[in-house]
Amino acid sequence: MFENLIAFALTALFISMVPGQGVAMVLRQGIVSGPRIARISILGNSTGLLIWSAASALGLSAIFAVSQVAFEILRWSGVAYLVFVSAQTLWSLRTTNSTFDLEGAATSSVGSAYRVGLITNLTNAKAMVFALALLPQYVPENFNLLLGIMIFGTLWATISMSWYMVLVAIIEKSSRWLSKPVVRRWLTAASGVGILLLAIGLALSPRS
Repeated sequence: MFENLIAFALTALFISMVPGQGVAMVLRQGIVSGPRIARISILGNSTGLLIWSAASALGLSAIFAVSQVAFEILRWSGVAYLVFVSAQTLWSLRTTNSTFDLEGAATSSVGSAYRVGLITNLTNAKAMVFALALLPQYVPENFNLLLGIMIFGTLWATISMSWYMVLVAIIEKSSRWLSKPVVRRWLTAASGVGILLLAIGLALSPRS
């Protein structure tokens, strides 16, 4: 279980690092409305991750309990998903002038900030696929699947929240640093390569 937790933590970290919908939301909130509002939006985003995890646990635990074939199908779907995300991430490096979208709506009230984070995550297709295709595979075969998915889902939400909090802390020091193309390209390259390596490891490792 411990080895699975470490492997999943790395996967969740690299997925969180990929510049996209969630990162853009955090930067936008932090730069336009301030660190406090950004942190509240991050809590909303993490709530969304827990909701996706619960949906995965409730919807898949019964299926995988009786079907090894279903698990293998989802396992390779997860590998394919990671390879796709890695390829898409690395492909974006072909452009050199990309910046984060900071023009979207931001908010200044606590309730609205939370809703922005929650809705941003619940409308994120990558979060849905990650929860359904990857979370179950990290649960050891002799471990309760529903409980295991929720443990890994909680770890996922914690890692995502921690990474975004780091971004907010950096925003407080230099609000435009993370929106620079060179910084985006560094994060993109690092996360893309990391995700590809994790996909290879997942493909080669049997469920344990």
